[in-house]
Amino acid sequence: MKTLTVSLNDRSYPIHIGNQIVSQRDLIRPHISGNQVMLVSNETIAPLYLDKIMHSLDGLDVATTILPDGEQYKTLDTTNRIFTELLQQRHNRSTTLIALGGGVVGDITGFAAACYQRGVPFIQIPTTLLAQVDSSVGGKTGVNHMLGKNMIGTFYQPQVVIADTSTLRTLDDRQLSAGIAEIIKYGLIRDAEFFEWLEKNISALLERDEPSLSYAILRSCQNKAEIVAADEHEIGQRALLNLGHTFGHAIETGMGYGSWLHGEAVATGMLMAAELSARCNMLDRASVDRTRNLLIKSRLPINPPSSIKPEQFLELMSVDKKNIDGTLRLVLLRDIGLAEISEKFSHDHLKAMLHDCQQQA
Repeated sequence: MKTLTVSLNDRSYPIHIGNQIVSQRDLIRPHISGNQVMLVSNETIAPLYLDKIMHSLDGLDVATTILPDGEQYKTLDTTNRIFTELLQQRHNRSTTLIALGGGVVGDITGFAAACYQRGVPFIQIPTTLLAQVDSSVGGKTGVNHMLGKNMIGTFYQPQVVIADTSTLRTLDDRQLSAGIAEIIKYGLIRDAEFFEWLEKNISALLERDEPSLSYAILRSCQNKAEIVAADEHEIGQRALLNLGHTFGHAIETGMGYGSWLHGEAVATGMLMAAELSARCNMLDRASVDRTRNLLIKSRLPINPPSSIKPEQFLELMSVDKKNIDGTLRLVLLRDIGLAEISEKFSHDHLKAMLHDCQQQA
C-alpha cells in the first residue's frame, strides 16, 4: 500500500492506494469520531462491496442509502434522499458519511456532508478508476443542473481517501477507458515524463495489470495533490485540471447526462483543446498527433457528436465556472506537459475548429 498526503494544514488528509484494502478497519475507523455513520452507495456497487465495508464498521450505528446508478441521477433531488435518511434516523453533527462508489456517489455524498447541519465529516472510498485518480481527491463536491454540469456545489475536503485497486476488476471496459482519460490529462497539463510512460504502457493499463494501474493511480494522485495543496479553491493553477472539460461538459449537457461518460467527453474535449492550441500557433502538430494516438489506443472517442452544432457548443460552453464577466476562458496547451488558462485565443479559430469537428464526426 502507498500513502500520499493532501497538504492543507489542519485539513490535510491521506490517500491510501493499494490492493484489497477496502475493508481494512485501521484505515477507516481512525477517521470516524462519533458513533453514527451513513454509508452511501449505488445499486451497482452496493451488492459488490457493501458487506466488506460493513464488516469494518461493526459496533457503530450504521445506516445506508442506496442511490440509483448513473450521471443522470447526480441531482438535488437525489441528494435530498440522503438528507431525508439522515433526518429520519436522527443523525447528529458527529455523524460521518462514507461514499462508496464512483464519481457520482462521491460528489453527491460530499455535497450532502458539506450541507448537513452545516458540515459533517465524510470519507471517500472510490471504486472506479476515474474516481480514484480524480474526483475523490481535492474536495470538489456538487450536482448537475439541466443547464450546466457541476454548477451547484462546494469545496469540501474528505477525511481520507481509500483507493482499492481490486475494485477495478469489476469495472467494465468502457468505464476503465473513461478513467484513463483523466490519467492522460495529468500528463498533458504538467507531467510530460508520465505522458511518455503512458504511451509505452497503455496496453498494460487496458489489460488491468495491477502494478501498472497502481503506478498510474499513484502518479495521478501525486499530481493532483500538489495542485490542490497550492490552490484549493481554484483561483489559479487548479483550473488547469479542467483541460478538455469546457468542451466535455458541453457534450455531456448537450447530449443529456449519462449518454456520454464523463471521461469520454473529457477525452474528446482534450483533443479539441489540443487542436485549437495548434490552430492558435501555441502547440506543434506532432503533439496533437501524439495526443490523438494515445486517446485512440485508450479506446476513447475523439470526435464530438455531430448532433451538437457549433452555435450550440458555444452556448453550452458559455456556462462554465472558469468564465469571468462573460469572457470564455479555456485551458490550452503550449506543449505536452505544459498547459495554460487563456482568454486571448482566436474565436475565429474556435468556431472553425468546432465546424471542422462536426464535419469529421
